[in-house]
Amino acid sequence: MNEGMTLRLRNIFAADGRAVVVAADHGAIAGPLPGIESPESLAALCARGGADAVLAHRGFVRVALGGWGRGLGLILRMSGGFTTLGGRFEEEPLGDAEDVVFWGADAAAITVKFGHAREGEFIRNAARLISGCERRGIPAMIEAMAFKGGAQSIDAEALAVAIRSAEELGATFIKAPLPERPREFARVIRGSHVPVLILGGEKLESLEALFGAIAGAMEYGAAGVAMGRNIWGQDDADGVLEATVGLVHGGWGVDAALAHLRSRT
Repeated sequence: MNEGMTLRLRNIFAADGRAVVVAADHGAIAGPLPGIESPESLAALCARGGADAVLAHRGFVRVALGGWGRGLGLILRMSGGFTTLGGRFEEEPLGDAEDVVFWGADAAAITVKFGHAREGEFIRNAARLISGCERRGIPAMIEAMAFKGGAQSIDAEALAVAIRSAEELGATFIKAPLPERPREFARVIRGSHVPVLILGGEKLESLEALFGAIAGAMEYGAAGVAMGRNIWGQDDADGVLEATVGLVHGGWGVDAALAHLRSRT
């Protein structure tokens, strides 16, 4: 790992080796969902709430600059190419390493759906992007998803294959879902040697369940979180982000996170 990649990673991962990434890339797929209507406001929320980085498309970054705080890292999404209108939910490359440099991003992000019918194509696209990033000292995050029988799977063994495969492709760090039984997360990452962030997925109705999932993931070896709707989709998004930062960086438990929210009312 060269000096440039090391410095860029420090803009995403704090000194404790952990990161809170706010995923704000949903607009390209689902439009102006509540909570992301204003990229500038969301960027400002991330900055004041203590997020380490934002995962976003280039259009979000252009509009969000006015709220972008000093020290807030950027992970630029480089795959997508589908919307809820089409409904295919497959991945196409949206740029290359030169685009990551142009936008001043600290890392590139690409999704690979391991076990999908187009698995080989997704893997080649990721390998091509990572090769370009490596030559420029840019970290690359793979969002590793597992598929079995044509459907997404959160089976522990399937996720273990997806995460290790992402590492073998050259991912500097990985974003992945928790397994069906969260306590199996330690087993899922047993063969991984790069940081793994857990993704948030669908918004959880219970904050206790959300904080429990984060606290459990940290206990089982996660390097942090990369969450969207479960942060900016909450009524008290500022408080939930602050509590998430406490869970990831401050060693908080569920009770402390819930108490923090109560103290804001």
